[in-house]
Amino acid sequence: MKSTPPGWYVLYVKCHHEKKVFEVLNDLSIKAFLPTIQVLSKRTDRRKMLQKLLFPSYVFVKINSSQDFYKTLSVNGACMYIRFGMEYAKVSDKEIKNIELLLQSNELTEVETITENFKVGDFKTISYGALNGLECQVLNVSNTNKIIVRIDSLQKNIIATIPSVYLQA
Repeated sequence: MKSTPPGWYVLYVKCHHEKKVFEVLNDLSIKAFLPTIQVLSKRTDRRKMLQKLLFPSYVFVKINSSQDFYKTLSVNGACMYIRFGMEYAKVSDKEIKNIELLLQSNELTEVETITENFKVGDFKTISYGALNGLECQVLNVSNTNKIIVRIDSLQKNIIATIPSVYLQA
């Protein structure tokens, strides 16, 4: 990436390294956001309030320059920036503020994120991009960002790899 536009990017980090990466980024004077929620852990012998990550393995990073972009990747535990196709995932300032407001609300008792787990054989409709509206069958789920789908068209099978976010749940 030659020129990195300023904004919030989504940094993928190793499992259970989120807080450490967050702290190191702050020490490097790089603004980071790690949304957590307080949940009641119910054990057989006790109950305890715990801080739970809203987006496990993700740290939101405010990038102001290409130098910041690459400096964050040098932090121990940081793996890569999340991408959708050839584009890095960016989150708007408004979305970050909305997440902050959501987490500050005392009225919410249960907050969770739901990630659609696609299964081989599922029939889905593409809801975004050039193939919007086409029905397809999931053939392979290689990772959380891309899946291979079969699209029946003109009595031919077209096999395409698309980001999983393009499919309707």
